[in-house]
Amino acid sequence: MLTPEHRGNRVGLRVLALFLFLALAALGLGQSTTDPFLADAISDPPFESLTYGIQAFLWWDATVTGLRLDAIRTMVFSHVKQTFAWEDIEPLQDEWHFQESDRILDELERRGMKLVARLTDTPGWALDPALAPDTFIDSPPANPADYANYCGAVASRYRGRIAAYQIWNEPNLSREWGNQTPSAAGYVGLLKACSEAIRAADPSAILISAGLSPTGTYDDRAHPDDIYLQAMYDAGFEQYVDVVGVHAPGFSPPERSPDRAVEMGSQRFFTFRRVEDLRKIMVANGDAARQMAILETGWTRDDVHADYAWFAVPEKVQARHLVAAYQYAADYWRPWVGLMSAIYVADPSWGPKDEEYYWSVLTPEGYQTLAYPVLANMPKYCGSLAMPERDPGSPEAVGQAPIVFCSER
Repeated sequence: MLTPEHRGNRVGLRVLALFLFLALAALGLGQSTTDPFLADAISDPPFESLTYGIQAFLWWDATVTGLRLDAIRTMVFSHVKQTFAWEDIEPLQDEWHFQESDRILDELERRGMKLVARLTDTPGWALDPALAPDTFIDSPPANPADYANYCGAVASRYRGRIAAYQIWNEPNLSREWGNQTPSAAGYVGLLKACSEAIRAADPSAILISAGLSPTGTYDDRAHPDDIYLQAMYDAGFEQYVDVVGVHAPGFSPPERSPDRAVEMGSQRFFTFRRVEDLRKIMVANGDAARQMAILETGWTRDDVHADYAWFAVPEKVQARHLVAAYQYAADYWRPWVGLMSAIYVADPSWGPKDEEYYWSVLTPEGYQTLAYPVLANMPKYCGSLAMPERDPGSPEAVGQAPIVFCSER
């Protein structure tokens, strides 16, 4: 998850050039007259548009796994994003622990659901000794070949069973990059190592680049997501992925455009529709045929922690915004947005002291927030198919009829 580091920018020539491009794009220059984001360029999408996913925390507790997956299935969300932490799977070099990942895959397949595996969390043995370890910080390994070995081992074991891999998370934040200055070129080197290993082991798996944290800060702590994405293109990242990963958390109502945010004295990244800016960068780099995956989207109810309270919303508004965000994506972003993954089905260990607690649609105790039933029953879309809003009292909604995912209809 992001921390909104939103104050104090150092803008160089590249930043100014990119802002100029975005301003011209907003006026429609260089865009298709039929579709400003070149939707017609998507000819062979890896994901159905839309593909409904949500991030869950299923490691270590078999009872929770079954209950949470049943709840997600009732939502008619077909994909579950779960971290396959390197430190849990290979805690010592060449010592492999696949019991938990085996169990999670078995439980998903029993329910006809699919996995998006996030590959992060470097074990201590693989870290650069010069980097001080920190429980709350992820760090790139000292040797990318060690990461490649881990990626390849997971893909070999689960060939044909894991639908997609998210390769790293938010590398444009220093706290996800070993407390070092973010480096797009460094990330692309790590991406290359993992991508090549997965493709050798499981060529059918979908590879997604790391979701980038929306931020306006440009210093040693963070690089803005748009600037970082362009730097990834400069380093040739697109050859190593099938889908471009982004994050779209909610600082404002989902319908608000980046232009409107600026008019209101805010910044472009304070909007769910920030992803439109990132799509324009894809188009400008000749990459319009590639799909995008929104790997995190949500709104927080957190009125406890000062870093989040300023954009927190009441539970009822959280529910409304989530449904409106999915509807907006269905109306305007198909087919270039494929997977759209909400946050979160909560980790059972979270409590009110944890900021992540307030983003959840299912609480750590398994209780439904107001967002859960409306996400479960909202209209859903995939390709040319539309599933109408579901009656909350229908047999499917109350678990008395088989769940059929949109892509199966």
